[in-house]
Amino acid sequence: MALDKQDLLFAGLMGSKAVNLIQNANIVNNELINRVLPVIPFLPVKNEKNNVTSKSGHAINAEDNWTTRDSIETEKQFFPLTFSFDEKLKNSWLFPYEPMINISSGNSIVKRNVAKQGDKLTGTIKERWNRKDFDITVTGVLIGSIMQGKPEDCFPKDQFIKLFEFLKYEKELYVFCHPLHLLGINRVVVEEYSFPFTKGENVQAYELKLTSDYSYNLLLPEDF
Repeated sequence: MALDKQDLLFAGLMGSKAVNLIQNANIVNNELINRVLPVIPFLPVKNEKNNVTSKSGHAINAEDNWTTRDSIETEKQFFPLTFSFDEKLKNSWLFPYEPMINISSGNSIVKRNVAKQGDKLTGTIKERWNRKDFDITVTGVLIGSIMQGKPEDCFPKDQFIKLFEFLKYEKELYVFCHPLHLLGINRVVVEEYSFPFTKGENVQAYELKLTSDYSYNLLLPEDF
């Protein structure tokens, strides 16, 4: 099965190993469409009848240009991620496509080497330890609805600008995502972010490096 322009685009984003996956997913998805199920939104696979639509843009010939969805509904995302400036979600933004989230942490341990411990005592003495912050890496893409044309038509500028508003914020951000909540992570601070070169006129990848943040009361009342 030959790959079309859209398949090659996402194969470039996901790596060369994704070519076989896309081909197999195309076959499976088309068979499911012809029977019972709707389009599977996990992979941007193409179905000749149901997954390609015509949507006109400014100064663009819709007949020669493919369009795609610029976002996936919350109900169709497995672990949707939302950023908010406040805890009550008054100023929040849902990531349009579910990103990949990697979480890492550990313990900071103070070790002491004790001389002449004997044959039965090996290693170091662990005096105390405390938990490290959670380091969170969020990787994903922003996708414009029109695949080819002028930058103002294709590039997902509205999503790009909205995401950047959160990244440049000088305070902590509230995050809403199920696996993060299970670890007690409700707030994060942005340490680094990057927008690497991405194949496709309507696609922009991003990588965010976040650190968990908690409320601490450093002033303790003194009992007399």
